[in-house]
Amino acid sequence: MEDIFDSSLNLEENHLREGYNEGYNDGLTSGIEEGRQVGLKHGFEIGEELGFYRGCMDVWTSAIRVDPNCFSSRIRKSIKTMDNLVKKYPISDPENESVNEIMDSLRLKFRSVCASLNVKLEYSGYPKSSDANMEF
Repeated sequence: MEDIFDSSLNLEENHLREGYNEGYNDGLTSGIEEGRQVGLKHGFEIGEELGFYRGCMDVWTSAIRVDPNCFSSRIRKSIKTMDNLVKKYPISDPENESVNEIMDSLRLKFRSVCASLNVKLEYSGYPKSSDANMEF
């Protein structure tokens, strides 16, 4: 025969287990959405930076087409290397382990080209919240 107080004795443990399961499921749901939002923001920022570098390379490549001798062979080679790095960037595979290495190499090569050209270009990124209040 079952003791009538068994359910009372396990009441705290049962509520603890139910609360844990509910909290875990709610956390999973909100964590997935939060992860999605962070991923979208990060992906946008990376795409924007790659686009900036692509735009700079397009301008420099156009200048080379107009006057093939406007840049030294070392600078032309560096621009070509930048182009290869942008093409090599695994846009469709963000979990690829080489993304940070490629982006670091691209940033370094960009700074090198700018220094060689004696140009002060820099990618400043997407405007921060304090900059967003500026009027255009």
